[in-house]
Amino acid sequence: MDKKIAPIPVFDTSAAEKARAYIDTLTKPPGSLGRLEEIAIELAGMTGHPFPDVSPPGILVFAADHGIVKEGISAFPQDITGQMAQNFLHGGAAINVFAQEIKAPFQLIDIGMVPDIQDSSLISRKIKKGTANFLTQDAMTREETIEATHVGFEEASAFIKENKIKSLILGEMGIGNTTASSAIIAALANLDIESVTGKGTGLTCNQIQHKQDILNQAFKNRDLTTEDPIDVLSKVGGLEIAGMTGAMLSAASRRIPIIIDGFISSTAAVVAAKMEPAITDFMIVGHLSAEPGHHVSTKLLQKKPILDLDMRLGEGSGASLAYPILQSACAMVHKMATFTDLEKY
Repeated sequence: MDKKIAPIPVFDTSAAEKARAYIDTLTKPPGSLGRLEEIAIELAGMTGHPFPDVSPPGILVFAADHGIVKEGISAFPQDITGQMAQNFLHGGAAINVFAQEIKAPFQLIDIGMVPDIQDSSLISRKIKKGTANFLTQDAMTREETIEATHVGFEEASAFIKENKIKSLILGEMGIGNTTASSAIIAALANLDIESVTGKGTGLTCNQIQHKQDILNQAFKNRDLTTEDPIDVLSKVGGLEIAGMTGAMLSAASRRIPIIIDGFISSTAAVVAAKMEPAITDFMIVGHLSAEPGHHVSTKLLQKKPILDLDMRLGEGSGASLAYPILQSACAMVHKMATFTDLEKY
């Protein structure tokens, strides 16, 4: 954003070191629980507590449409965004199932869908009815992009406060958003389009080539300032990506660990990191998507995903599946005995 909306706190190295020292006293060989130990230490530094807690988790899904779908870059029509939003509201999507499994409060936010859905469980913060076709014009104005980021910040802040959330999972729904994400990551990483463009919703080889051709032409048509993440986001991005970016800034400002999902979620994370580099200290990447752009974005974030299940659904699904591992890391430091405890037996 053009100005900060909240400061990002410093990673608490003291809490992290206290957690590390305590974990070494647990009834196991040092380091024998591998990465689980490192996750617990990371969570300690994020939260500022040597004995961190990530429960309850919360799931926010931002939904928006993309004008670029007019160019035939998706295997599905734009109508699917609204249909899937209805599915979320009725509890039938994968993310609904996973949210129930991990007992996570769930909220869907319309930040830019074309249809107007009337449902009391939907939060409507629509900036406009989908982005413009960024092949022919900027996806959003700079003002719209900043507004969408502020909406994400506000909604995450309210959601965290109302539900006493201790870890945040961010998901999205928007036909065409892998195309927007490919454009953003290619621009911010100074890479060619081909290296970050994948199947998306299930494209054939010919369709992937078409998608790449459209993106290459769009790059020629748009005057991107790659050092400015808001400029890139406004010209080739999406409203839901901007919303997730703001939500991540909100969570980090409150020392709430952010569990990053797949390609779209990680794209928002890269944008947030370009705006506020310290925010990456509060991120854990839940899984490695099958989308090639996700490999790039996780490297940009300097993060190692927890799971690798060849998923590419989005919605926050992979992050939700990774959450129990974070929960187990916390349980380890809260409940395992130390060698000192053994002396009492």
